Amino acid sequence: MGPLRPSPGPGGQRVLLPPLLLALLLLLVASPGHATRVVYKVLEEQPPNTLIGSLAADYGFPDVGHLYKLEVGAPYLRVDGKTGDIFTTETSIDREGLRECQNQLPGEPCILEFEVSITDLVQNGSPRLLEGQIEVQDINDNTPNFASPVITLPIPENTNIGSLFPIPVASDRDAGPNGVASYELQVAEDQEGKQPQLIVMGNLDRERWDSYDLTIKVQDGGSPPRASSALLRVTVLDTNDNAPKFERPSYEAELSENSPIGHSVIQVKANDSDQGANAEIDYTFHQAPEVVRRLLRLDRNTGLITVQGPVDREDLSTLRFSVLAKDRGTNPKSARAQVVVTVKDMNDNAPTIEIRGIGLVTHQDGMANISEDVAEETAVALVQVSDRDEGENAAVTCVVANDVPFQLRQASETGSDSKKKYFLQTTTPLDYEKVKDYTIEIVAVDSGNPPLSSTNSLKVQVVDVNDNAPVFTQSVTEVAFPENNKPGEVVAEVTASDADSGSNAELVYSLDPEPAAKGLFSISPDTGEIRVKTSLDREQRDSYELKVVAADRGSPSLQGTATVLVNVLDCNDNDPKFMLSGYNFSVMENMPALSPVGMVTVIDGDKGDNARVQLTVEQDNGDFVIQNGTGTILSSLSFDREHQSTYTFQLKAVDGGVPPRSAYVGVTINVLDENDNAPFITAPSNTSHQLLTPQTRLGETVSQVTAEDIDSGVNAELTYSIAGGNPYGLFQIGSHSGAITLEKEIERRHHGLHRLVVKVSDRGKPPRYGTALVHLYVNETLANRTLLETLLGHSLDTPLDIDIAGDPEYERSKQRGNILFGVVAGVVAVALLIALAVLVRYCRQREAKSGYQAGKKETKDLYAPKPSSKASKGNKSKVKKSKSPKPMKPVEDEDEAGLQKSLKFNLMSDAPGDSPRIHLPLNYPPGSPDLGRHYRSNSPLPSIQLQPQSPSASKKHQVVQDLPPANTFVGTGDTTSTGSEQYSDYSYRTNPPKYPSKQVGQPLRLSTPQPLPHPYHGAIWTEVWE
Repeated sequence: MGPLRPSPGPGGQRVLLPPLLLALLLLLVASPGHATRVVYKVLEEQPPNTLIGSLAADYGFPDVGHLYKLEVGAPYLRVDGKTGDIFTTETSIDREGLRECQNQLPGEPCILEFEVSITDLVQNGSPRLLEGQIEVQDINDNTPNFASPVITLPIPENTNIGSLFPIPVASDRDAGPNGVASYELQVAEDQEGKQPQLIVMGNLDRERWDSYDLTIKVQDGGSPPRASSALLRVTVLDTNDNAPKFERPSYEAELSENSPIGHSVIQVKANDSDQGANAEIDYTFHQAPEVVRRLLRLDRNTGLITVQGPVDREDLSTLRFSVLAKDRGTNPKSARAQVVVTVKDMNDNAPTIEIRGIGLVTHQDGMANISEDVAEETAVALVQVSDRDEGENAAVTCVVANDVPFQLRQASETGSDSKKKYFLQTTTPLDYEKVKDYTIEIVAVDSGNPPLSSTNSLKVQVVDVNDNAPVFTQSVTEVAFPENNKPGEVVAEVTASDADSGSNAELVYSLDPEPAAKGLFSISPDTGEIRVKTSLDREQRDSYELKVVAADRGSPSLQGTATVLVNVLDCNDNDPKFMLSGYNFSVMENMPALSPVGMVTVIDGDKGDNARVQLTVEQDNGDFVIQNGTGTILSSLSFDREHQSTYTFQLKAVDGGVPPRSAYVGVTINVLDENDNAPFITAPSNTSHQLLTPQTRLGETVSQVTAEDIDSGVNAELTYSIAGGNPYGLFQIGSHSGAITLEKEIERRHHGLHRLVVKVSDRGKPPRYGTALVHLYVNETLANRTLLETLLGHSLDTPLDIDIAGDPEYERSKQRGNILFGVVAGVVAVALLIALAVLVRYCRQREAKSGYQAGKKETKDLYAPKPSSKASKGNKSKVKKSKSPKPMKPVEDEDEAGLQKSLKFNLMSDAPGDSPRIHLPLNYPPGSPDLGRHYRSNSPLPSIQLQPQSPSASKKHQVVQDLPPANTFVGTGDTTSTGSEQYSDYSYRTNPPKYPSKQVGQPLRLSTPQPLPHPYHGAIWTEVWE
């Protein structure tokens, strides 16, 4: 706020009054912006050649092989034709000066539209149209200003504290933050928009102070900010109690465009409660734009708004302004109302058709030149159809009139109904020879009522091109030409024609031969005559392929081609030729007759009969023949290398030409060896012998075997080995030398004749061998020749698989000594066992005598056999005599007797005359006596059979006892008793032994019977005599 200056008071005196508390209220109400798709954004006022964006980089379009052309956007923009980069130009983009941004509402973006066509230069297709928008962003390049440097504001003296009085606003051509942002005084909010208002902060008294001069400053929001100031002069008026009041705070109306002058739009009305002049109201525009004042008229007294100028919706679609109602009192009061007038569209604009060039096609004076060879659907123009109306009045339909080979294709999908873009493109191939030019008329019709239409035309001139290539009368020409020709002779002549005329039909002939024919032929460029430049040789090449080119003189030149095949005819100018200067073949002997021994190859560089060759054998003796078809040599005999190892003869080759030509070649047949002969032993003979004394040193050669093999090569390489007769390994033979050497010292057992079987093998496949007998007689002398000859005769009669080596009597005497020693050792072992058995028996008898109870009668003789003979009766009588009186049997004895009854005894005889045998079962019932205590042992002993040798042993019987698995043999006599420590029922009666121990031990013999099957497993057979 600027300083306060005193105003002159009554009487012309200046007095200082207390300052008036004032504040400036700024109401900021933002208007909604129009949403627009923005492609690029750029600040205004950029220097020339500033890069705005790159179409290739931003949209993925190629940066090579394409042409970018700016169709819409000049003079503010330019586009790089190769990369699509968009730059500013010398014409600066001023946001406030752009026509598109003149009448924008606050908050709406400023859009500069552009169009770029993209043409593929490689495929030469139709261009692609790219539409874009550039949002021109505001910079703070304008300073906010008030409408006048001095602003007068009257305020009645009786105004209440807190009353608001509007102040004319400042304007700024910039927008957004760069527009008016603040005033220097306190800011208050108003519902109406950006409106500074003065607030009365104290009582006003006109008699004391009739005016106030204030400095008001306005500042925008730019960076850096811009500011300006004005003088605000407040005049204190006399009292006017009531201010006018509008019936509505805002008014809205619709106005059809092209309405006549004087047409009523809307009437605003305000009322004042005062009387007289204070109630009379005047209506005026308040801060209305110039265009509103130009088009509309406001009746000062009635508030009626009428048309006073031509209203065009296409120029301005909305009129927005304020109306101020002020009374006529001494201190006038006022009120403000907002008025919005919407201009309705009328179909008063016909569609506009704009035709311009596109891509590489340029237009001049309404004419486009198009080559006749352009592809179908090639764009020749860009047609833009627009209508300034809106709605149905702007919906335009566009067509191509008349029957022409052109049509419209929509170029962009982003267009609206009121603005569309089309490509004018061809529908069929153009032919200059048929139609040289076209006049294309385009008609556009809108959808208004009644509809409006417009037309525009384009003349298309078809440019002739060289589109006909030369054509040969024959595409392939084949000629026969003999070899050994003279240079310069004519080979062939070709002819071509061209459907074009003038220079496009003038032809030039040339040759494009294959690499092998370069430099051999030439052609006349005017007549097409082909000549040979050198002598041809069919043997080097029998055919040539020549490509003849006929090119016209058009631009660009077109060509036609034809092929000339030159076949070279043969002459008999080459001798037959064998592939080798001489042939050497190797064959195996013993091959059957008429077997192939080799094959020769003969060639002749000529062709046909000149190359047909006959083969014969020169110096033919009938040993060999040759097949002409294959060149195979056959033998008429079976080869024997040992008889003849090499054959030599000549072959003759004669062709079928006239005169014939011939050639010779030598052939050598080498007969290879086959292993068909076994080695032949030359020394020693099978009947010869060699004396070898025991004093011969180790490693000394004791004999030499030599052999021969009439085969050759590996079939004659011999190896020697000892195949038999060397059981002691005394001798060794050299595998290659055949020398037999002594390898071990000679012992006594080695004396005698040694027959070595020597095997001599060759290395053939399969190998063959011979066998030699080498007799070596180991002895001190040859005194007993008769024995030696006998031994040699025996050797020749003995099979080779039986070894003859050393003294056989020595080995047999050694074997007899071993047998004698074994017998003696066996007898000694048996004697020891018998002595051991006698000792054991004696010890048992002693134990039985010490355990006898006098007066006890045995309930049953466990070992007594049944009486079956006279001997049994005799025994029975003897037993009765020795009986003692029978004592009372205790209860314990009765239990044991019952147990004895439960044991099963079976008598059996192995043979007639033998005593019966008693078989005792191995498994005893529960409670039986523990017989195993008498037979404890870790391993069973073989059973012993005792046979009496005394003549008094007339009675005997055999007893079989079933023992536990671990048992010990016990030999017993008649007076031997056996039993456990707890039971005595099985003890014999005490009788004196009939035979002394030494007498019993003499007839004892050891035998080990074969194991018996169950239930006799583990039984011991014992013979007992009484």
